[in-house]
Amino acid sequence: MSVARSRILDLMKVQCRIFSMTFNPERTRTGNKILRQRLKGPSVAAYYPRRVATVKDLRALYPDLDTWDEDEDDRLEHVALMKTRGKGAPKKKRSADESKKILGKRKKPVAPKAP
Repeated sequence: MSVARSRILDLMKVQCRIFSMTFNPERTRTGNKILRQRLKGPSVAAYYPRRVATVKDLRALYPDLDTWDEDEDDRLEHVALMKTRGKGAPKKKRSADESKKILGKRKKPVAPKAP
């Protein structure tokens, strides 16, 4: 003795209403499982310590105060050393014409001649 599909669907509707579930008889993927979960943002944000003031922040707040940032000085010294060795960052282009000039200066690869 088989039960009609409409009776089973009615039973599923009532069951879903009682247990606070979504009624999805076709079983399509709705993402409801993910949407019911607790948000992870607050717990991830609480994991990391709060940001403390840096020398850069102090300089911005008190421009007349004479401060010294050892890390920044080391970085600038390293950049200057790399530039003297020819390993520094390339110059930035200022206009489209400059970039065309730079591209024109590069040598084009020569294809080997067939005998």
